[in-house]
Amino acid sequence: MDNIGSQLFDAATLMLTGMSVVFIFLTILVYLVRLMSRLVPEEVPEPISTPFQSKPVQSSAAVSPKVVAAISAAVHQYRTSAAK
Repeated sequence: MDNIGSQLFDAATLMLTGMSVVFIFLTILVYLVRLMSRLVPEEVPEPISTPFQSKPVQSSAAVSPKVVAAISAAVHQYRTSAAK
């Protein structure tokens, strides 16, 4: 039977070897990814071409005064009929 000190030394050696291998692998991986990000150009999406429109589109923020008047009249009529 081996003594416990020898087994602990073997376990620590195995642990340090494994951690070192993982650390070296991850370090190499990080540097390779950085190198590839510099070498490979970034993909730029092509601009979407819009078809030519002959008449300008009215902005949704600009509401016609006629529409505002119609809505105001409808609200006023609703309020006066609901109050009776």
